[in-house]
Amino acid sequence: MTPDQKGAIAEVAITLAAMRAGAGVLRPVAEHARYDLGFEVGGQLLRVQCKWWRLDADARVVIVKVGGSYWRPSGYVRSVYAEHEIDLVAVYSGALDRCYLLPCSLVVGRQEIHLRLEPPRNGQRAGINLAEDFDLPGAIAQLEERSAGSRKVGGSSPPSSTPSPPTGHAVGAHEFRNRFGYWLERPAAGDEVVVTHRGEPRVRLVPA
Repeated sequence: MTPDQKGAIAEVAITLAAMRAGAGVLRPVAEHARYDLGFEVGGQLLRVQCKWWRLDADARVVIVKVGGSYWRPSGYVRSVYAEHEIDLVAVYSGALDRCYLLPCSLVVGRQEIHLRLEPPRNGQRAGINLAEDFDLPGAIAQLEERSAGSRKVGGSSPPSSTPSPPTGHAVGAHEFRNRFGYWLERPAAGDEVVVTHRGEPRVRLVPA
């Protein structure tokens, strides 16, 4: 199949998987945007880039090419996604007929992402992205949980009655565990992070 055919199939498969998981799916009117779809999850609209991914020769690693390149008179220029351009990357492969959903924090500034279909035999966890941790239905549920946690953190008091940080994040415990290093850096950058479990706020991280 051509790249265009693969892309079209990926978008249809991702749309179906997201709708089955309870997300609303929107499509931009104009083409050639940096994102292909919009997901409505927990009252939020999220920009989603769709990708077709392939397996390595041993069928143990999912290889997702998230960057691109184009020609200029000065030579080839590599393009990567920036944090302000997308919120999520959804990937699909006909070989496994599976969809995964990656947060932009995992793909921003990178050309390629590898997801392992099974844990390393040596038990390594650091620096490893297990595909099962990004299964699309579970990822949609995590986004719903995070949205519910944000609303619970806000409480019923008027916004002006209590002080709030300039930038805040609510993250589910599952995603916090998998992306510990990233979420640890957010408070270091001045943000406040609230870790939720089953939609309930449990831990607040603030700058030291």
